[in-house]
Amino acid sequence: MSLTSGAMVTSGIDPSADWSRDERHGELLGPQETGNEALRQSARMAKFHVPEVLFGPGSLTELGHCALRLGGRRPFLVTDPGLIEAGWVDEAVGHLRRVGLRPVVWHDVTPNPKDHEVEAGFQRYAASGCDVIVGVGGGSVIDAAKGVAILSSNGGRILDYEGVDRVGRPIPPTVMVPSTSGTGADVSQFAVITDTAEHIKITIVSRTLVPEISVIDPRLLTTMPGWLNAATGLDALTHAIEAFVSRAHNPLTDIHALHAVELITRNLVHTHVRPKDFAARLAMAQAALEAGMAFTNAILGATHAMSHQVGGLLDAPHGVVNGVLLPHVIRFNAETRPQRFVALGAAAGIATEGVPPREVAARLADLVRALTDDVGVPTGLAGLGVAESDVPVLARTTLKDACMATNPREVDVRDVEALFRQAL
Repeated sequence: MSLTSGAMVTSGIDPSADWSRDERHGELLGPQETGNEALRQSARMAKFHVPEVLFGPGSLTELGHCALRLGGRRPFLVTDPGLIEAGWVDEAVGHLRRVGLRPVVWHDVTPNPKDHEVEAGFQRYAASGCDVIVGVGGGSVIDAAKGVAILSSNGGRILDYEGVDRVGRPIPPTVMVPSTSGTGADVSQFAVITDTAEHIKITIVSRTLVPEISVIDPRLLTTMPGWLNAATGLDALTHAIEAFVSRAHNPLTDIHALHAVELITRNLVHTHVRPKDFAARLAMAQAALEAGMAFTNAILGATHAMSHQVGGLLDAPHGVVNGVLLPHVIRFNAETRPQRFVALGAAAGIATEGVPPREVAARLADLVRALTDDVGVPTGLAGLGVAESDVPVLARTTLKDACMATNPREVDVRDVEALFRQAL
């Protein structure tokens, strides 16, 4: 499979090949996919649910027409103070008003959106008589916007919807405008909300949460602070790697996951040391999109399940926690099924020919750790405030996270405790 930054290719099954079935994993193996070079193609029905996407510099100008096409008259624009200060909210409001819409702006969202913030946002939405919901911001803003949308048509408390397919009624139309290059929230069926009483993050997974339209304007990435650029870039890398090795991967998700890995490993450091390098910004915007399209359909794994718990406990930057945990989870998962890491290693620029799959996985883990060093991420969770005494509780709550269901290796509480301790 050949990937280049300038083109995307699709993978398919050669009907003339001599295929056999791996009964244990339910996959077809071709004659070229043998031994340590195996790259399994899923024989399951593939799901690939994504929004309409507008991508490219200046695409924010289309925001008003997007909301209008969805029946908007009074859009509810969710954002945060940083986006207001950067000037993007004024521009977005101008584009909405230009087509005759009357937007209401709500900006009381903090990083790792809280349950009470979402419920306050819903009260403002309901009192304002709004219709279409527009999110302009990073993953926290977009998750909060999704939370408001859930409550507007389903009622109750946002924490009631934890888990998979708990959102029973359709939500209002949504348009999302990401301002970071990593969370994938603008194309995903996920919303992650902090339970402030229990100090954990809950994961809500529902196809209703996939936005109708994602407007990706790379200009917005240029005002990210450096720490957020690093955090969201590492989040996107984790999305891509976990989606590729997920139990629910398929050929439609694989191609985007691999291309995202290639783009991120080539461009993240460039955006960190040369923030005005627009070509690198454009590449990272595409990487975040492709990683998002991959993980929303293939789901994730242990890294995210663990990261959510740390984020709920400490209100720590999600992508930074992912960056610390990911090398340890790669090594753990590769102990039982290392073959999937060969293609990932190749996408990241690692020489793989003649190299045992476990060694490729180990080199990939080392590459991820080096990348996190380059963008200034702490070497361990202790640097973020996690203590040894936190590990038992973090491990228990990790096993309840929806992302754990698709981790490629079976995991028990002792495994998770060991991974947390390795990452301290």
